Amino acid sequence: MKTKQPYHYDLRVIGQSLEAQSINVFELKCETGRYLVNGTPEKPTSLVDRLRQWRRQGGKSRVRTISYDTQNIEGLERLGRGRRAKSGGLPDFYNLSNLLRTLGGYLEAKNAELLQIQKRPLTVTLLYQNDGGHPHFEDRTIASFYEIFIDQHGKRARRG
Repeated sequence: MKTKQPYHYDLRVIGQSLEAQSINVFELKCETGRYLVNGTPEKPTSLVDRLRQWRRQGGKSRVRTISYDTQNIEGLERLGRGRRAKSGGLPDFYNLSNLLRTLGGYLEAKNAELLQIQKRPLTVTLLYQNDGGHPHFEDRTIASFYEIFIDQHGKRARRG
């Protein structure tokens, strides 16, 4: 991906896709022209859901590698547009799509180029390059991004 990429847009759409697949713990790598995600769907809680998952997978490995390029992201955006809430209320920060959108906005504010995100249940690790090409590594709690989320939401509400 090129620098100054609208990460908030791409990452929100990828987050919606991962939510739909019940993937909450993953590694996302940004490569030229695409994002690669390696993740494992959460285990279903009910017996019926476990049976459905077993039938869909047919005994295959649960680890998934998903590639998202510009065309995939634009198509997923069109599909997801109708499902998003139109209310003026505050969205749920802990939804994966909102968290990834927040991380994207955070990177854009730093004029950073995303290299990798590792998302775990309570923490996130960011690897990115600044304008000078120097790598930066941040390992933070998800909750530590909440104030950034609130600020970004306020800016979008004032614009729209």
